[in-house]
Amino acid sequence: MAQRRLSEVAQKVGVSEATVSRVLNGKPGVSEATRQAVLTALDVLGYERPTQLRGERARLVGLVLPELQNPIFPALADVVGSALAQQGFTPVLCTCTGGVSEPDYVELLLAQQVSGVVFAGGSHAEADAPHEHHYQLVRRKLPVVLVNASIDLDYPVVSCDDAVAVEQAFGHLVALGHQQIGMVLGPRDHIPSQRKLVAFRACAKRIGLTVDEHTIGHTMFSVEGGQAVGTRLVQNGITGLICASDPLALGVIRAVRRLGMRTPEDVSVIGYDDSTLMTCTDPPLTTVRQPIEAMGRAAVELLANQIAGIEVSIEELLFEPELVVRASAAPARTRRPTPA
Repeated sequence: MAQRRLSEVAQKVGVSEATVSRVLNGKPGVSEATRQAVLTALDVLGYERPTQLRGERARLVGLVLPELQNPIFPALADVVGSALAQQGFTPVLCTCTGGVSEPDYVELLLAQQVSGVVFAGGSHAEADAPHEHHYQLVRRKLPVVLVNASIDLDYPVVSCDDAVAVEQAFGHLVALGHQQIGMVLGPRDHIPSQRKLVAFRACAKRIGLTVDEHTIGHTMFSVEGGQAVGTRLVQNGITGLICASDPLALGVIRAVRRLGMRTPEDVSVIGYDDSTLMTCTDPPLTTVRQPIEAMGRAAVELLANQIAGIEVSIEELLFEPELVVRASAAPARTRRPTPA
C-alpha cells in the first residue's frame, strides 16, 4: 500500500517517488511548492497524511459571501456546499455581516489551513474596495475561484453574462411597446453593474433613448435602495424598469404602489437572479435567471482542479442567462411624468 501511495502521488504531482518520500518523512531538500503539491495530492487521492503533517492543510474550503438576505446567495451556498462535499471537502461558510469583513475571514481561513476559497459577490466585484487580502492569496498561491465579474486578479472567474441579461430584459420591454425604459443598478464601482450599464447604453442607443440621471440610478443592493431610486425614475415618466437584482425590483414595485400606481398596468418591472419565491410575489416577478446550479458546480470544479495541482485557465467563464416571463411586465401605457 505504501509503495502504491508513493507511485500515485508521484504521478499526480509529476515528481519522483524519492521526492514524495522525502516530503512524507519531513526531510529537507524539497522546495515549498513541491512539498505543498505533494500534500495536496495526498488529500485529493484520499490518503491520510503522516501524523506529523496532518495539521498543515485541512480539506476545508471557504465560501465567502457578502450576506444571506438576498436569496441568491443561500441558493449559491447550497449548490457550492453540495458540490464540495461530493469532492470530499468540507465547506466553511463566511458571511460578511455583523462587523466581520472579508479580510478578517481570509485571516481566519488561512489560520485554518484551508485548501482553497470561493468568493461570490464580494469585494472582488467592487473596484474601490480594499483588495490587499486578495493579493495576499495570490502571493500564497492558494487556490481561489471568483463568482461574478471581478477586478483584475489572477483567479479563475465564473460569471453570468451581464450584457446578455440586459439585452434580454430590454428587448422584452421594447417588444411590449415601452419607449421610456430605465435601469436600477448597484453601486457605481460594482463591476457587474458597470457591465450592465454599458449594455443598457447600447440598447438605448438603438431606440434613441437618452441615458442620464432621468433614466438610470445607482444604489445599494436592497429593497430600500430599489424603492428610493424607483420612486425618482417613475416620477420621471419611466414606464419600464430593469433592475440589477430581484430585491431591487421588489423595492421598485413598492415605490410604484406608494405613488398610487400599479405594476404592471402603469409600470413594468424586470428583476435579475430569479431567486427563491419570485413566483410568489405580487405580481409574480419577470426576471432574468442566473444559472446558479451550473455556475456553482463550475466554480467547485475549477477549485478542485487547482487543489489537485492541475493548471486551469484564468479566462472568465460566461454563463448564459434566461429571461423568465411572469406577470410584472405588460404592454406600455402612455402616461405623463408623476409630480415630485
